[in-house]
Amino acid sequence: MAKIYGYARISTNKQNIERQVRNIKAAYPTAIIIKEVYTGTKFQGRNELNKLLRLVESGDYIVFDSVSRMSRDAEEGFLLYEELFYKDIELVFFKEPHINTEVYRKAIRNQIQLTGTKADIILEAVNKYLMELAKEQIKIAFEQAEKEVQDLRQRTKEGIETARINGKQIGQTSGSKLTTKKSIQAKEMIRKYSKDFGGSLNDVECIRMIGISRGSYYKYKRELLPEYEKSST
Repeated sequence: MAKIYGYARISTNKQNIERQVRNIKAAYPTAIIIKEVYTGTKFQGRNELNKLLRLVESGDYIVFDSVSRMSRDAEEGFLLYEELFYKDIELVFFKEPHINTEVYRKAIRNQIQLTGTKADIILEAVNKYLMELAKEQIKIAFEQAEKEVQDLRQRTKEGIETARINGKQIGQTSGSKLTTKKSIQAKEMIRKYSKDFGGSLNDVECIRMIGISRGSYYKYKRELLPEYEKSST
């Protein structure tokens, strides 16, 4: 029985992969979801995709939110598309449905039938032209996806440079402290319960009670000590 796989990928940890998953599940509720976070541009670094490609069999489906999730490199993307097509793997792209493998296969099935006459010379040329046209559409889709990624990188780079020129701070300044609601609450509990601040609990007991990592605990503690020592003098 054919299996349906949904492949979701994000290029940075700041992106949300769940949107892609929701789109896939909405159309294919039984899809087996494969998630991957990857920041490069080559297939060699996409471990989960490579595993999936070794797993799929003839008749299986791989569903993508967009062709850009399959590849941001047009040349590699088209080669992979053709490889999977001839292995009878069905590819589905929500944003580019015109290049789904089903459409490509339909174009092949609908080729003009030859007649056994001299007219076949013309008909063969027409069939070849239609197939080349279908291939060209697939290539264009991959090239457009690659261009969109490059344009986004360029706009981001230009935006950062413009902000710098205008004197805006980009990122966190060196030595500054990031303050969050969680860190404020954790520090209040450290002040109240840690022996180093007049409380009754040792470090291990404090970490367990507050429910934060050892790294965060000691970081907050280091930030609190100068303030505590100053108020105690």
